[in-house]
Amino acid sequence: MRAVIQRVSSASVIANGDPTGEIGKGLLVLLGVEHEDTKEDAQWLADKISQMRLFQDEDNKMNLALQDVQGEILVISQFTLHGNTKKGNRPSFIKAARPETAIPLYEYFKDYLSIKTGRKVPSGIFGADMQVSLVNDGPVTIIIDSKQKDL
Repeated sequence: MRAVIQRVSSASVIANGDPTGEIGKGLLVLLGVEHEDTKEDAQWLADKISQMRLFQDEDNKMNLALQDVQGEILVISQFTLHGNTKKGNRPSFIKAARPETAIPLYEYFKDYLSIKTGRKVPSGIFGADMQVSLVNDGPVTIIIDSKQKDL
């Protein structure tokens, strides 16, 4: 499971022409599910994201976590995070999970993250045509992969 996390002042998503999620200060999480991912990957990633210290303290150091700043999280599914560009100019998405695997893990990730943070987690709609808007704060962008826990 791979995530691109962006610290934002605000973010929103429109899916199939309808607004489905909006947050103020917090984290925008683009989430890609791989066919080998499990609930353990989702839990590890949600735990990591909810505890990451990406917000500035009084000394202007990234030392505060989401809970410390009363931040929100917006989650967007994005299978293209598993695009492989090794050969040719057209990415291969062979590692991305099929919907029958990805949707339950995506939903599980959001539910687990909601329990972990004690907040509702707005999101896009899996597989929908989406337009995501954000005001990147910093900018701060972090990439985390549950298959690379030691990096």
